[in-house]
Amino acid sequence: MKTTYIVLFAFFATLLSCEKSEFLNKTPLDAITEVNFWKTSQDLALFLNPFYELFPGWSSHDGGPFWRDNNSDNMVPSVYNTRLGGVRALPQTGGGWAWNNVRNINVFHANYQRVIDNMGGRTADVDQYIGEGFFFRAYIYFDLLQRFGGVPWYDQPLGTADEALYNPREPRNVIADRILADLDQAIQYLKPDAPDFRINKYVALALKSRVALYEGTWQKYHAGTPFGVQNATPETYLQQAVDASLQIMNAGRYQVAGSSVADYVSLFNQSDLGANPEVIFWKRYILGFNAHNGQRFLSIIGGATGVSKSLVDAYLCTDGKPIAVSSSYEGDANLTTEFRNRDPRLDAIVFAPGDPINEDLVFERAPVHLGGEANTTTGYQIQKGALPNKQLQQADFGSTTAAIIFRYAEVLLNYAEAKAELGSLNQDDINKSINLLRRRVQMPDLTMGSITVDPRWDFPALTPLLNEIRRERRVELACEGYRLADLMRWRAHDLFVNKRPKGAKFNASDYPGFSNINLDENGYIDYYQDILPNGYQFKADRDYLDPLPVNELLINENLIQNPGWPNQ
Repeated sequence: MKTTYIVLFAFFATLLSCEKSEFLNKTPLDAITEVNFWKTSQDLALFLNPFYELFPGWSSHDGGPFWRDNNSDNMVPSVYNTRLGGVRALPQTGGGWAWNNVRNINVFHANYQRVIDNMGGRTADVDQYIGEGFFFRAYIYFDLLQRFGGVPWYDQPLGTADEALYNPREPRNVIADRILADLDQAIQYLKPDAPDFRINKYVALALKSRVALYEGTWQKYHAGTPFGVQNATPETYLQQAVDASLQIMNAGRYQVAGSSVADYVSLFNQSDLGANPEVIFWKRYILGFNAHNGQRFLSIIGGATGVSKSLVDAYLCTDGKPIAVSSSYEGDANLTTEFRNRDPRLDAIVFAPGDPINEDLVFERAPVHLGGEANTTTGYQIQKGALPNKQLQQADFGSTTAAIIFRYAEVLLNYAEAKAELGSLNQDDINKSINLLRRRVQMPDLTMGSITVDPRWDFPALTPLLNEIRRERRVELACEGYRLADLMRWRAHDLFVNKRPKGAKFNASDYPGFSNINLDENGYIDYYQDILPNGYQFKADRDYLDPLPVNELLINENLIQNPGWPNQ
């Protein structure tokens, strides 16, 4: 496909993501040709615009960013996740093995020098767009790394006759190194203060922190398994995660926003995050342009999903102790007692009785008795991101709630975890990372010398410190889409294999006339009781990576299938 057509199709696809004024200033579509393209820095911007659509956000009819944990043990969607269930089919084609984005970004890399030559040298704007090109290639390849592990590496566009199309897969650590190298280039080129809604240097540092932590912990916890890395060096990646995080932390331009749980809540339900000091990068939605129905799905209906009992139980009590040992815990006979004296972030992500739904309604009970999209599967109805505004909830495409792509809290959590994995974490490190998050919601500090033993720790073989760091990550980032990647890199299948996710204690008096709700032997909602009688059947020797599609293996005999998956 010629470059011209790539630009045209991508440009059509991205119209809704661009500012109106930006669109009006573009070259007319019928005027874009190879003759007049690759001439100015604006051509570089135009070509890169579609790649911003790779960032996750809201679609028209869903819970947007706050349903992204539906693929993990944090949430219980009405249709269970086939990866956790161990029932994924071997694809003949597709299956995420897609290379169009790689090719398109390599078209950019093959042509940006033409702009430099035409302009008589590099400018700050040209450098910005070169940096974006390196960033997006890293971003695209990081998605492939998480899906498949090692893949072929391409840094130039290929034609249909190129022998490189039949390259074998590179080892995953080689791909990780090249991703990080691209991010280093991006950091060098990107402006610290980029134009609105374009990535800057700190976005690239945040992604580097994420990638390095992912690869470092993957190599550490998958050592000796079919997914391990030969001659692994997890410490190298963990140190890169520390260094990238620290560059952001030391820059002084981002901070944990606010000093109350209300500030935590407002992070996720606002339309304009431009002045929020915690948000590193975000996605904007505009009425009449690209608005969505997110507030309807997060407020007045259950959305056919729900938060799991496992996630709810992870939240500490206000005395800083886990529910298994805290005298402040009042039990889970109902949501009112269960949420009382708990980390305020729990009520910030799950509706409790008395919480406002909008100006006319308050939450009384979760709609576990309803069908379809109205249903809440667990009795814990997600509240994160919800705004109690009736007009937004009832208007078609009336929601403009923003989507956070990178926030400072993740950077702090990456820093603390990487340092703990390296064995170099001290109290000062905790105070400038995890304790900043706890203090915002008036939770007690995490103190290294006085961690309360939790008999229900998820990872009893690990140190108390690592258990609490992982807990903090889970509760702070709950329902934002981090959990599956965390489970995969930690090799944490023991948390869910042969188990079914449960919900709240069911009180029949709250639902008179309804008796067809699946409950376990202790009276907890057990939504998957019939469809997963033996619990999740994730296969630890197979399901940590996706399979390569059959047709690709037939076309390219140099490709090797991932462990545990057949070739056909």
